[in-house]
Amino acid sequence: MLMPSIFGDNLFDDFFDGFTRPTRNVSNKYRTPQFDVMRTDVKEQDNGYELEIDLPGYKKENVKAELSDGYLTITAEAKSEEKQEDDKSGKYIRRERYYGSSSRTFYVGKDITQEDIKAKFEDGILKLSVPKKEEKPVVEENKYITIEG
Repeated sequence: MLMPSIFGDNLFDDFFDGFTRPTRNVSNKYRTPQFDVMRTDVKEQDNGYELEIDLPGYKKENVKAELSDGYLTITAEAKSEEKQEDDKSGKYIRRERYYGSSSRTFYVGKDITQEDIKAKFEDGILKLSVPKKEEKPVVEENKYITIEG
């Protein structure tokens, strides 16, 4: 019977790789954190969009939202609280929690301002409300040069 393990698919994955089994795709085995953080649900409503971004383990003060040239960029940083080497409680044999920063960018339109976007961070979920704004059609003006004669 196969049982879930904190070590991966199997306790002996790392030990037996290369001996009796062909090696697996490395990118699948050691997934980069960007696949696991900032999973986002985007819901369209009549008057705008609702974004819900999963940021488990992040603190509100380490999450930033910036609007520039119509692009909304969310950046989150998780800092490691390193313990001293002489810690008597034990040593890690495997560490899978992510420490570092990650970001995600969404195009929201050039007519959106910072005041238009509402944000709330609660229970590890960043909720953003972005209104819809009709982009004004660009009217091409014909500028003529006066010809004297």
